[in-house]
Formats: sequence, C-alpha cells, structure tokens
Amino acid sequence: MAVFDFDTVINRENTASVKWEQVKQVFGQEDVLPMWVADMDFNPPHEVAEAIKKRIEHEILGYTFIPDSTGEAIQAWLKKRHNWEIHPAWIAYCTGIVPAISTAIQAFTEPGDKVLLQSPVYHPFFRMVEKNGRVVANAQLKLVDNCFEIDWEQFETRLKEGAKLFLSCNPHNPGGRVWTKEELAKMADLCAQYNCLFLSDEIHSDLVYPPHVHTPVAALGETYRDMTITCVAPTKTFNLAGLKASAVIIPNPELRKKFKDVQAVNGTSALNTFGIVGMEAAYRYGGEWLDALLVYLKENIDTAARFIAERLPQIKVMETEGTYLMWLDCRAFGLSEDELKDRLWKKAKLGVEIGRKFGPGGEGFVRINIACPRETLMEGLSRLEKAFA
Repeated sequence: MAVFDFDTVINRENTASVKWEQVKQVFGQEDVLPMWVADMDFNPPHEVAEAIKKRIEHEILGYTFIPDSTGEAIQAWLKKRHNWEIHPAWIAYCTGIVPAISTAIQAFTEPGDKVLLQSPVYHPFFRMVEKNGRVVANAQLKLVDNCFEIDWEQFETRLKEGAKLFLSCNPHNPGGRVWTKEELAKMADLCAQYNCLFLSDEIHSDLVYPPHVHTPVAALGETYRDMTITCVAPTKTFNLAGLKASAVIIPNPELRKKFKDVQAVNGTSALNTFGIVGMEAAYRYGGEWLDALLVYLKENIDTAARFIAERLPQIKVMETEGTYLMWLDCRAFGLSEDELKDRLWKKAKLGVEIGRKFGPGGEGFVRINIACPRETLMEGLSRLEKAFA
C-alpha cells in the first residue's frame, strides 16, 4: 500500500491562495493562522498533478469538450463509493456547486418563489436565493443533545406555505451531520407531497467517517430519483477547488433540459481544460489516497475533541460525522459576535468562521477547519485556548 504524507507543512504563499494570502482582507491583520475556508493544506493525489502535467506538455490549450471518459469516471466512482447507479447522460457539468445552485434556482423557480433551507447552513445558499430574487423559507434545525435534528413541523409548514425548491446539504456544513436514509426519505416524501423539488448538495459526500454512511437521496428509489438534482464534485474530496469543476446529476430528462437551457442562456456549461483532466484523474485514481486521508482527518478530529474537552470544557464539540469542519458551541462564554471575533481573530490570531454567518441558529458557534498537518492543528488549538484564557 502506498504511503501518503499528510504531516509535511507546505508553504502556500505566492499561489494566490484565498485561505492563506487573503487573511488581512478577511481578518484585519497578516499574522492570523487561517483555519476558515474549506480547502485542505495537503497535496492532492499525485495522479491528478501528473495528468495535468501530461496535458500541458502538449502546450496547445484550445477549445475543449468534455469526453465520455469523464462521465464514465464519475459513474464508476459513485457506484463504488456510494452504491449509486447513474447514467453518464444524466450529468450536466458546471464550474462549481454554487453556480449550479444558482442555475437550479433560475431553472426551477420564478422570481418571488420560496426556496426552503435549513439553517445554520452553508452561507451561499442564502445569497443565491436572494440574489436571484427568490425568498428564503427557513426551517431551522433543532439542537438536541448537541446534535442537529430536523424540525419536522417547521419543515412541513414551509412546504405547505409553497416552497418550490429545497436546498439540502448532506453531509451538513457546518454541523457535520450525515443525514440517515430514514431522514432523507422523510424529507423527500414531504417534498413530493407538496410538489417541491429536492436539490441535494453532496460535495462533502466522500468525507464521511464510520460508522456513518453517506446515502445519495436519489439512490433511494425511482420516485426520489425523478424529483432530485444532485450536486457532486472532486474539489472538496481531493483538494482541487481551484479547478472549478462539478457534476450536476439530473436523471429526470425534463428537469435536465430546463437546467441546461438556463446554462445555455448564461453561457455556463463549459469546464476549463484542467478542470476536466483533474476531475477525471481524481475519480479514476484517487481512492487509495482518500482512504488514507480519511484516517488522518479522523485522527485530527479526535485530537481536537480531546484537547477541547481537557483544556476548554466550556466549549461543546458537535460530533463530526462527515466533512473536515468542526462546529464548536461557545455560547457558555456569553460573548457577542463582535466579542468572539475580538477574542479569536485579534487576541489569539486564529482565523475561524463565526457561526452567525451560517444563519439563524449559528449565533455563539464557531466553525474550524481541521484539514491540515497535525503541527498546524496543534498550533491552532493552542491559539483557541489562548482566545478564551
């Protein structure tokens, strides 16, 4: 078995890294340790870089189409990793999940329509709904024994009120929940009952820790398949966000045509050459690397949870079932959003996301990205302790 190095600290300066080179713009000072935006500080699978190098050796970078082999690689990956049988013809390609969500909002709703969300949730969900002139219908998640649960009464009420599209996040960002088959089926059944389409953002689906298992909602049966738009990408899984490549899987031909028609209007259906090459190489050859990564990430999660339990017992750590993002309940300190920023960003020089950014239910929480070498993680944890000393 190959040995993968996740311990070496890699200098990411002079690469136009948002995470490392925009800390002053985001946090107000240069010497902040960035543990915020969701990319990893690890080299991706070697085969991805090799595939891109091989392609660039040709030197001519003309117009590129997406070959059948790319769809076949995605098909094989989803079958092997998630036991989901898809057809490559179901795939529409997009430069990212956020553009895909915006396209879906335009394709499947009208201005003024309601779009259902479950806050606290990935903040661009709110932005895409509002920028497209639609209305956020929020069914806030319930916090039960330090775990997010679905508020079924509120969920059904928002559907009764006429929500046309549900934006689901599975695994959940920022909470790290991996929704169960039963939860997914109940949400989908309610959406079907009230004629609401189900968009499932599954960008973190490959980053799930046993005993938890990711289930694509579209894999639960034909009824669910025909009402679902599923967004996947290699970008979180393999640390390839800069390649700007994602796949939107729409089995229903009528829905797929509507989605592609909006892409045609907006001119957004093409991927760049390296996005195509990198996506295919990652899905074809990245499995062994991912298996090793998941072990390392779980060790980081456990290390952070132990550290916080021992040194900062006032902070409750939500169990991270999936993703490499940890959701920390800091409400026991009784600090406002500005006070949290002051403690973390200014005093401790730790760049983390403040929970209010993720909508109602995020107040008093902090999201921290642990996808980094252990040395970086320990430095971040010592700064977290300093913030609340």
